[in-house]
Amino acid sequence: MKHAVTYEHIHTCKQSGARLGKVHTPHGSFDTPAFMPVGTQATVKGMSPKELEEMDAQIILSNTYHLYLRPGHELIRQAGGLHKFMNWNRPILTDSGGFQVFSLSSLNKISEKGVEFSSHKDGSKHFLSPEKAIEIQNALGADIIMAFDECIPYPADRIYTKNSLERTTRWASRCKETHKNIEAQSLFGIIQGGMYEDLREQSLKELVALDFPGYAIGGLSVGEPKEDMFRILSHTVPLMPEDKPRYLMGVGTPDYLMEGSISGLDMFDCVLPTRIGRNGTVLTSKGKLIVRDSKYADDFSPMDEECTCYACQNFTRAYIRHLIKADEVLGIRLTSLHNLHFLLNFMRNIREAIRNDSLLDFKLKFNSAFGYK
Repeated sequence: MKHAVTYEHIHTCKQSGARLGKVHTPHGSFDTPAFMPVGTQATVKGMSPKELEEMDAQIILSNTYHLYLRPGHELIRQAGGLHKFMNWNRPILTDSGGFQVFSLSSLNKISEKGVEFSSHKDGSKHFLSPEKAIEIQNALGADIIMAFDECIPYPADRIYTKNSLERTTRWASRCKETHKNIEAQSLFGIIQGGMYEDLREQSLKELVALDFPGYAIGGLSVGEPKEDMFRILSHTVPLMPEDKPRYLMGVGTPDYLMEGSISGLDMFDCVLPTRIGRNGTVLTSKGKLIVRDSKYADDFSPMDEECTCYACQNFTRAYIRHLIKADEVLGIRLTSLHNLHFLLNFMRNIREAIRNDSLLDFKLKFNSAFGYK
């Protein structure tokens, strides 16, 4: 069977074991390891598609749950799919909506059939099953779509975690049976299992037996200590298929992106760059900077002197602080643009370091400058 999305391995870093690759999709290819900006409601907040292309965002993510509630997947299907609807011609990944159902909604009932929930917007009742999640994502038309899974809370006991992952496997099988658009979209399975290494291994084996074209690690970055995340990654990633994309869901801070890349992962996503940008916080080569703070009121230097983004090349901290304090939209557009540029450039540097077999050297240099211990 020929899948719509395939992985090409290019190089393994001799120093760290991280891998350089390329993922091929019907809407073009993207280099890995890759950070995917999140466009929850068919837009990366505050950014136009042109701006994203100019900063070389090669793939973005949109959210099934939110687009199902508004404007509705049938409307997007009528528009010709998500690519045409939002005028984005590069690859798109849509999540299944599972995380949002469990984190945003008033949950009524989980059953083998699916999840009955109340909308966080208006309280209306809805039912999301594996079949419905695939129906919605087929209508949206993203290149990569995700199987419907249960994202369990942290912490969760072993019995609950085991029962949940086994249901997630059964749901994944139903997703695969429902998904028929295999020439245009590839369906990835999601590994669950909480903080239990053997349950992660069980989940992975069950999903690999279903032969998905790619695999994601879900249920991390949900409040667990950093050490637990890295422990699960170090156990799970080496067991994942080498010839398919490996995706860590919901991760976007530089330290997690670095460690995830070193672990051998290929894809990451997070709302962090635009979320903290809206709060007046930016990532710089010397660490985080809260540009709305009063001490920058008369600071006429750029947010980051080493940055080549439009915001840093044209505006000062004082001006951007003024915009934010005056509630001018341009202020948070500029901070968001900078943060996205920063993380995308960070991933380019990671890929270059992998190519040069020097990722651990780059990590030490970056951590020292950024302020990580």
